[in-house]
Amino acid sequence: MNKKTPNPIDVFVGSRVRLRRLMVGMSQEALADRLGVTFQQVQKYEKGTNRISASRLQAISDVFRVPPSFFFQDDDTAGATTGAGHDTGDVSTFVSSKEGLDLNRAFLKIEDAGVRKSIISLATALSKASELSGERVETAPEQRI
Repeated sequence: MNKKTPNPIDVFVGSRVRLRRLMVGMSQEALADRLGVTFQQVQKYEKGTNRISASRLQAISDVFRVPPSFFFQDDDTAGATTGAGHDTGDVSTFVSSKEGLDLNRAFLKIEDAGVRKSIISLATALSKASELSGERVETAPEQRI
């Protein structure tokens, strides 16, 4: 392996650090301050350019209040997307995007478990309908009252 190429595990762990940081709405500077490093160091951790030591990973886990194993998991529903034709990288990319974060934050604010299940059912039905038609479903123009 080329010394300049980051190890895929370091890249994955770094992406999980970034994902969690974005999920809690923390800046790189704030994380760096909590860890006693520079924000550039946090950038390198998140890109996988620099490896995160075990003690540093424990400190990051403490800051985010998650177990260290969080940074090695593909996602919280491991196996749920198996065979669905989606790469776990796609999920991580979406969840760490602005739209993904907005969607997740809004979803987490819904206290009624029945409403959350209904939203999941709706999204599942829409994705199946889209797969069956093989193209985007056209909707009628919005009517304003």
